[in-house]
Amino acid sequence: MTSDDVRTVRVLIVGAGFAGLGMAAALDRAGDRDFLVLEQGAGVGGTWRDNTYPGCACDIPSVQYSYSFAPGDGWTTARAAQPEILGYLRGVAAGFRDRISFGARVAEGHWDEAGACWRVTTDGGRRYAARYLVVATGALNVPRLPRIPGAETFAGSAFHTAAWDHGVALDGKRVAVIGTGASAVQVVPEIAARAAELHLYQRTPAWILPARGARPPRLRRLARTAEYWRAEARVPAFAGPGPVASALHRRALRHLRRQVPDPALRRMLTPQHRIGCKRILHSDSYFPALTGRGVEVVTTPIDRIVPDGVVTADGTRRAAEVLVYATGFRVAGALGRLPLVGRDGVTLQQRWQERGVRAHLGIAVAGLPNLFLLSGPNTGLGHNSVLFMIESQIRYVQDAMVAVERAGAAALEVRERVQDASHDDVQRRLSGAVWSTGGCASWYLDGRGVNHALWPGSSWRYRWRTRRVSLADYHLTHLLPR
Repeated sequence: MTSDDVRTVRVLIVGAGFAGLGMAAALDRAGDRDFLVLEQGAGVGGTWRDNTYPGCACDIPSVQYSYSFAPGDGWTTARAAQPEILGYLRGVAAGFRDRISFGARVAEGHWDEAGACWRVTTDGGRRYAARYLVVATGALNVPRLPRIPGAETFAGSAFHTAAWDHGVALDGKRVAVIGTGASAVQVVPEIAARAAELHLYQRTPAWILPARGARPPRLRRLARTAEYWRAEARVPAFAGPGPVASALHRRALRHLRRQVPDPALRRMLTPQHRIGCKRILHSDSYFPALTGRGVEVVTTPIDRIVPDGVVTADGTRRAAEVLVYATGFRVAGALGRLPLVGRDGVTLQQRWQERGVRAHLGIAVAGLPNLFLLSGPNTGLGHNSVLFMIESQIRYVQDAMVAVERAGAAALEVRERVQDASHDDVQRRLSGAVWSTGGCASWYLDGRGVNHALWPGSSWRYRWRTRRVSLADYHLTHLLPR
């Protein structure tokens, strides 16, 4: 295909991570094979392709981290490691790999009113026309690097966990790790076992629960259901103080006391925010690693980075040969950076800048006909598998496509009042939740303190809300002759 050609498909999917592959697999299973997946990377997997740091694994039970139509019965551990998850995704994609275009970063996409289609161009100049556009790029794909004075002067090796440099040997080295979130909890035990010295720079400690075993259960389908409802039972803990939150708090403190005998270190590792305010983590190896020889937890703020180490605000200089940023991702507004132009030439970014990030059920955005978001605003979870939410969205998108065609229409666009009511309801329910009142700052909140990341309640309620499309919520346009 030359740059002058336009490839026409019914459904164009952007992203070949969990969400994009799930959408493609669902279409394929339904016999809707006129689709194409655009993936900017060289392979499938998204964040599970890119994050290859030592110890990288899923932080929820393996039996929950798969689609219902492909339950992933091959897990070998209770919480699957990155290579297994990537292998699972490759298996999901095996049946439609010929409909995935790699190295295809979207440069621009705009809604063609006259043609009732999305016209998309990639960086390489390839052009596509699609009746439906499904955006499945996810949020954990832009590493967040803190702005620390002198970082550019560091003479050793420095990299983010999401861009791990496997050519750098850690054995016998002095390593500095900045950050104590999910990736740090996984990578620190791996580094501590090899490095001569490890300095962990902590701004805020995390609440950590036991990992609950190493082996996957035998009756995996039954265990999948049991794990789902066990996780759902935690929902009240996020709504506010109560018996569920208290029980989780006591369990986390018990875990900390058992694994960290030193009271001074234990105080450093005890969060001051309410449990659930930040993501609750699971590990049996993180705390023991911090008690090991040559490991120091540093809570004094970093002042600057120098060529041979890190200097904290009290003037202490700690030598380092390797600097690891375990500082997470730029989540807030990630979707808003996509170059998508809707009706009347207004971009998605402009809409969200003017009125705030909002989408009906996290899926449909007013002014962008026939466009669907997967893992959109306020559809993440702090307690259960996000794949349950994504699968709900996939079913909703399929239903929307069928509904618009049954109605003899060419396009549908969510009504702005419906979108706003959906957004306001979510924010109202979030206002009293632990993420807003728990006394912490987290990646769930944007720069204005607004939570655009999480769904405020049970995932089964979201499944109920998305069980079918109500055409009364949408404008139907470009009616076709029957």
